[in-house]
Amino acid sequence: MKRLIECVPNFSEGRDAAKVDAIVAAMSSVPGVHVLDREMDADHNRSVVTLAGEPDAVAEAALLGTGKAMELIDLTKHKGAHPRVGATDVLPFIPIDGVTIEDCVALARLVGNEIWKRYRIPVFFYEAAATRPERVNLENVRRGQFEGLREEFKKNHDRQPDVGEPKLHPTAGVTVVGARKFLIAYNVNLNTSDISIANKIAKAIRFSSGGLRYVKSMGVELKARNLAQVSINLTDFEQTPIHRVYEMVKREAERYGVMPAGSEIVGLVPKKAIEMAADFFLQLEDFSPAQVFENKLAAALSGAPLETAKDGKLAGLARPFLDAVATPSATPGGGSVSAFAGALAAALGQMVAELSRKKKSQAGFADQLSAALDEMRRIADELAEAIDRDAASYDAVMAAFKLSQGDAKETLQREEAIQKATKGASEVPLQVAERAVALFERLGQLDAIVAASMRSDLQVARLMAEAGTRGALANVEINLEGLTDAAYVASTRLKIAALRERLGNAARATKA
Repeated sequence: MKRLIECVPNFSEGRDAAKVDAIVAAMSSVPGVHVLDREMDADHNRSVVTLAGEPDAVAEAALLGTGKAMELIDLTKHKGAHPRVGATDVLPFIPIDGVTIEDCVALARLVGNEIWKRYRIPVFFYEAAATRPERVNLENVRRGQFEGLREEFKKNHDRQPDVGEPKLHPTAGVTVVGARKFLIAYNVNLNTSDISIANKIAKAIRFSSGGLRYVKSMGVELKARNLAQVSINLTDFEQTPIHRVYEMVKREAERYGVMPAGSEIVGLVPKKAIEMAADFFLQLEDFSPAQVFENKLAAALSGAPLETAKDGKLAGLARPFLDAVATPSATPGGGSVSAFAGALAAALGQMVAELSRKKKSQAGFADQLSAALDEMRRIADELAEAIDRDAASYDAVMAAFKLSQGDAKETLQREEAIQKATKGASEVPLQVAERAVALFERLGQLDAIVAASMRSDLQVARLMAEAGTRGALANVEINLEGLTDAAYVASTRLKIAALRERLGNAARATKA
């Protein structure tokens, strides 16, 4: 299986194209690395480059880019609107295919140590690769910028780097290396040059100030355009979609008598994010990603046609999964079916929320229904992904049982592997149960605001969510029987009891 990661290095140079060309050329020289995008911003004085490829190749490209940036960028002479602490300011690794976030953390640590070894540039780790809780957030690491950090290194032990000596490289500063999910860099420009308004809006929408989850933001002055900008990072666009952020910026701007003059995406954006925004703003009826030409073409070329309900082939949609479950094989089994039941419940919840919010009778609940729609999409994706994870976790148990037990050492290793795999096979359905019971509760909350004609669909969704919860819990319990870790078994049984109680309380609340 091909292993793919993305790396999005940010360089503190956005005005000299020749320097950026040289940095990109250094990274492009590594075989197997694809430079997908490059963005230069003169006001920010910053460039963002997007790389993709096999992990080892991308890591080497990132290292070569860091070395070239060290040669060409002098932070003592750098000025720009965007905060920075290094010539190569930020170096995040993102899993794409066949790679986990844990793999990216390990790669980030290797690259960080190699940066110090090759270039004597100190390194901080952030996001999933952070070694301290306060360093998860990039803004904490970058506080004070290059100049402030240079002084703090002399006196503040808490600001010491994770790798290297507590002394900035004289011209390249430090580099912040991390691992994270796909991030959307999204900016909204305002029809005013008043930076104080952008700062107030940024404070209102960012999570650290009580705003939207998964949103980081700050005000930026665009002197060349005589505009103020709300500069935004979306760290999980599926849970806080880009259209919701835009709408909140717009509403906050109205409070100060201004409005968006336009918005921009820096670097690349997942197609799903644009599909979600199009669906929201256009109020498309019965929209499916399968209606996007490129999606349909890609699926056809891959040999796995992507059908929609409009094709009139609903049985064709369900048949592959039904056939897989029906085969005389342990997987996919009850755990996968439970996850599928929950995913169906969330998908049906999406339909109910989408159709209800378009009815005039429910216009007063449009915002609540839109929020529910986004939430249902996220839960459906999580539960759909758990279908395969559950099967894979049980396959790991079966593989452990097949290990050799020829002598005492091999027998012990086999038993340890069985115990570890069985715990993993317990965790997946437990997570499914947690999401499914939360879905059951959320669907119950919708009862008062959905259209009357959708109530039967909502009821079916709740029944499926309940089935998914109970089925998943049954799978957890059967796996606990094979575990010898008494403390783990006891704590998990308490979680099971708590989830069953939540399910019962939610059912009674709806009936009342």
